[in-house]
Amino acid sequence: MQVSVENTTALERRLSITVPAERIETAVNKRLQQTAQKAKIAGFRPGKVPMSEIKRRFGADARQEAVGDVIQASFYEAVVEQKLNPAGSPSIEPKSLEAGKDLEYVATFEVFPEFEVAGFEGIEIERLSADVADSDLDNMLEILRKQNTRFEVAERAAQNEDQLNIDFVGKVDGEVFAGGSAKGTQLVLGSNRMIPGFEDGLVGAKAGEERVLNLEFPADYQNLDLAGKAAEFTVTVNSVSEPKLPELNEEFFAQFGIKETGIEGFRTEVRKNMERELRQAIKSKVKNQVMDGLLAANPIEVPKALLSNEVDRLRVQAVQQFGGNIKPDQLPAELFEEQAKRRVVLGLIVAEVVKQFDLKPDEDRVREMIQEMASAYQEPEQVVSWYYKNDQQLNEVRSVVLEEQVVDTVLQKAKVTDKAVSYEEAVKPAEAAQAD
Repeated sequence: MQVSVENTTALERRLSITVPAERIETAVNKRLQQTAQKAKIAGFRPGKVPMSEIKRRFGADARQEAVGDVIQASFYEAVVEQKLNPAGSPSIEPKSLEAGKDLEYVATFEVFPEFEVAGFEGIEIERLSADVADSDLDNMLEILRKQNTRFEVAERAAQNEDQLNIDFVGKVDGEVFAGGSAKGTQLVLGSNRMIPGFEDGLVGAKAGEERVLNLEFPADYQNLDLAGKAAEFTVTVNSVSEPKLPELNEEFFAQFGIKETGIEGFRTEVRKNMERELRQAIKSKVKNQVMDGLLAANPIEVPKALLSNEVDRLRVQAVQQFGGNIKPDQLPAELFEEQAKRRVVLGLIVAEVVKQFDLKPDEDRVREMIQEMASAYQEPEQVVSWYYKNDQQLNEVRSVVLEEQVVDTVLQKAKVTDKAVSYEEAVKPAEAAQAD
């Protein structure tokens, strides 16, 4: 077999491959012999059909299948011989397929980029540290209470945070518009669910009262037909209900599946969850900074095949998340290209760090991570056991641990600054922190 390699771009390779005719004929004859053993042809006993008849009936198909098999096998042999690492399936261009002659074809494909990860010393990391203070715990308990607010009918005028049951009809230019009317809608005043002025206009209203609200849709309203237009809403208040926060008692604690009894036991469990959340938030922010630093320090070209595959994965994820009667390939690829490129590049960089530093998943850390996740459940021992009986899930945890070890490797060389902050700041999402 003859092989020549041409570098057409930084990542694209063209392999010109010639396979001796003898190899093709051997493969064709092998297929014909297999066919002859099981072919059922009228007038002949199984296995006794003359080869000439087998060739006449099945020769063309046998050659086509044999050529396909030989191309697949010879391509694999060629990339191994040339020490190439394809990043996707090749595009095959046949040059000569004539029977009795050498098979010639060209395989065009991309290879994984070859590079060494560098620039660790220039990466700057701000590592936060925080504790769960008693005041943070008190705030969390109030949040949990508010999340479980119930409403009771009140015989008074509506205030902010009350829940109103309303009917309303909306008109633009004197005409009722689509989607602008409803009956029996529950609305919490101050929730900003409605357009500006709607909820404010109902403060002070009583059950049975009708109010007319003259408002204006925001200029950036999602319905462009209504954006910036004046509207009149006739609203009937059916009932006014005031919020009632639940008491911190056994009934309330039971909603969270906590075995510990009493307020102190509940506070202890909530604190544990907050501390777990805090550790994860700090770890996540450090990891994001490390990954951003690796990306900035190691610009690499991305194989188109890998980028296309990742775009397809993100399309599928989007359809699964948002539903609807849309097929993944109907979503524009441009929506996902930036995110796909980041994922692909980071995947290549992380894999190269693992290779450069010969990293292996630390099994002690794997167990610690599983135990940490299991501690959020009522029967943690069963969760740990489940992970160790499920190879796929266990390997996913190993991958996460290996990525953490990559982060640790970078932190040993990067410029790390420790900063003490409040619990609230530490757990705040990075996007929200940047907006502040």
